[in-house]
Amino acid sequence: MARDANLIIRGGTLVDGTGAPPYEADIAIGDGRILDIGKILTRAPAEIDAKGLIVTPGFVDIHTHYDAQATWTSRLLSSSINGVTTALLGNCGVGFAPCRPDRRDMLVKLMEGVEDLPEVVLTEGLPWNWESFPEYMDALDARPYDMDVAAMVTHAPLRVHVMGEAAEAHAVATPEQCAEMARLTAEGLAAGALGFSTSRAIAHRTLDGRHIPTLGTPEAELETIARAIRAQGSGWMQVISDFDDPEDEFARLQRIAAASGRPMTFSLLQRESKPGLWRWLLDKVEAAHEAGVPMYGQVMGRPVGLMFGFELSQHPFLMRASYQAIAHLPFEQRIAALRDTALRARILAEPTEDPALRVRLNNWEKIFALGDPPDYEPPPEKSVAAMAVARGMDPAALCYDMMLEKDGHAILNRPILNYADGDLTAIRNMVTHPHTLMGLGDGGAHVGYICDASCMTHMLVHWARDRARGPRLPLEFVVKRISRDNAHALGLKDRGVLAQGKKADINVIDFGRLALEMPKMHYDLPAGGKRLIQKAQGYVATIVAGTPVYREGEATGALPGRLVRGAKAA
Repeated sequence: MARDANLIIRGGTLVDGTGAPPYEADIAIGDGRILDIGKILTRAPAEIDAKGLIVTPGFVDIHTHYDAQATWTSRLLSSSINGVTTALLGNCGVGFAPCRPDRRDMLVKLMEGVEDLPEVVLTEGLPWNWESFPEYMDALDARPYDMDVAAMVTHAPLRVHVMGEAAEAHAVATPEQCAEMARLTAEGLAAGALGFSTSRAIAHRTLDGRHIPTLGTPEAELETIARAIRAQGSGWMQVISDFDDPEDEFARLQRIAAASGRPMTFSLLQRESKPGLWRWLLDKVEAAHEAGVPMYGQVMGRPVGLMFGFELSQHPFLMRASYQAIAHLPFEQRIAALRDTALRARILAEPTEDPALRVRLNNWEKIFALGDPPDYEPPPEKSVAAMAVARGMDPAALCYDMMLEKDGHAILNRPILNYADGDLTAIRNMVTHPHTLMGLGDGGAHVGYICDASCMTHMLVHWARDRARGPRLPLEFVVKRISRDNAHALGLKDRGVLAQGKKADINVIDFGRLALEMPKMHYDLPAGGKRLIQKAQGYVATIVAGTPVYREGEATGALPGRLVRGAKAA
């Protein structure tokens, strides 16, 4: 079979995605598949010398929000430049299909608020060459990508499509409306969707404060949809919930998952207000599995951190009146104004009025310089508060000055979730639990102040190589978590491991050189919209369906990625 290869990767150390120890071998690739693994004696038209490098499966990102970007671009950054070769769209119940023409504005405003994608970007960028969910899938299918993409049916558009303005008012759906949403869900799954997603999070709202239409959805509606998923026999359910009443909410979700007969995944995070709730939820997950209901916590290997900076969408002085007076200025003019000592004094003297925003924006003990290379497990002595004490400064003044560094491009990090203990011990326990999956990178969302689509690279760099504030994790374990485990959870058993016959989605990595760069702001979205992009060094090649799409972080021009419809057999 190797004689049919059009690409051979020679002499690499294979970390094959199964969790087995690394071993040295060649890989022969042809027709988008792995033809053979071992000592390959034949030659191929193209070869990659991987001696001294590690070779892994392509990474599978189960939590992205490229629903809009995938309709206007073929390059899904930052995920694709961080080793991701398959990405799942349609998380958290938000998306753009189905959608009647007269209800597009509702979904645009919702995505703007929930996922920080400006209305002007969406209005200019979305082609709206669909109305039904199958038509949306066809629109995705018509475009080539730098990775494979898959999609889920999303609950908020279903409610808006079926109920109109009543959905925004959180009206209770009639039995007929529930049945129609269930029918549309089944239609989406039949068109190749890999699941259904919904949000029960109070933080998900439009910019004018209206909550996501799915907040507080009655159990009967979700059970009706769940039974349609059971009848279809494919897909999973993805949920985000606050778990403010954890006993009641988890029991409700378990009943819905049981009704679906399919796996359910939910966002599992350590909250500052309830730092031990994640442990309780994992205990409940274990009990659900024992009862025959497969539920999985979806976790991320680093804190969910807000990036602060004067170029970014959030920072500690954002809501102060004197800052708001210059917020409209172009960036260079704004930075020049912020260097004025009189304006600086006024901004520092003003309080952040909203108590919740003070906790979010002005908790100096929880704000750190991001660093270069970025440090996602900073010690307490590196906080703005601790550094201010050491320098004899007011922490707000120090924070202000730090953000003016690098000509105003400096970035600070405020870990909001997963850092209540000041280290990543809780995350390590989540990552190593048998009933969790790696996700929550949110690629394509929160583009002005979060940049977590690079979390796959961070898993390798921090957990398998560099961690100093606690035990690390074996490289083969980390690779398995971000490739095979995620692929199989989605029903994509044709990828995620390096084995004969599998899809040739592969990363060739210089592990010793692998490093994340600082996120940088780019102004390349429609209408000149801005987004943070985080590149990495050390990816010698990222290969999709047997074709290199990136070499040393630079695009090759090839776009072999396509829409994935439905589960795939091994």
